[in-house]
This record gives sequence, structure tokens and C-alpha cells, in this order.
Amino acid sequence: MVKIVLKIISMIFIGLVSGIPGLVIGALIGGNFAEQFTFNGVRGYEASGQIGFILGVMVGLISGWWFLFKRKKG
Repeated sequence: MVKIVLKIISMIFIGLVSGIPGLVIGALIGGNFAEQFTFNGVRGYEASGQIGFILGVMVGLISGWWFLFKRKKG
């Protein structure tokens, strides 16, 4: 039971850590190319930074699940 809880905490940590580069990349794209993009009441780099963070967290959670919970064959 403790092993599963530690894996879940690790997976959440991986998700949050991978959200930071997503935030930065999203803000760079929004500040340079998508200045008219609107999301969640904000425009430009703030909006695309939020999208980048959400996508980064999703990628981190999926990859964390993949490496921590997927059963190994063989």
C-alpha cells in the first residue's frame, strides 16, 4: 500500500515538474506568435502559457503513469 502511495505522489510530482517547461514554452509561443490568442479571460503569452502548463502536466502524468505503473512483460 505504501509503495502505491509513493508511486502516486511521484507521478504527481513528475506532472508538476513537466508543467514548468510547458508553461515557459507556451508563454514564448504566445508572446511571439499568438498575441491575439484568448483563453480563460487573458490574452497572448498568459493564455498560451496556461495552455502549455496544462499540456505539460498532462504529458507528465501520462509518462509518469507509463514508467511507474505499467506492468513489465516477461
